[in-house]
Amino acid sequence: MPKVKTNSAAKKRFRFTGTGKIKRRHAYHSHILTKKTKKQKRNLDHTAIVDPSNTKQVRDLLNLR
Repeated sequence: MPKVKTNSAAKKRFRFTGTGKIKRRHAYHSHILTKKTKKQKRNLDHTAIVDPSNTKQVRDLLNLR
């Protein structure tokens, strides 16, 4: 049986917290920032936790079962 590869894009985008939850970055914070308010950019700067409905998909991409 061959080894199952981890999705390279996913391993760059997701990190784990100490309790095992999956952290992610907010979208819309990489370009076209001139039309966004300071408050919007500031709130997008923080990390977020992956929603429980998506954790199975992310764990499959990271090859964690």
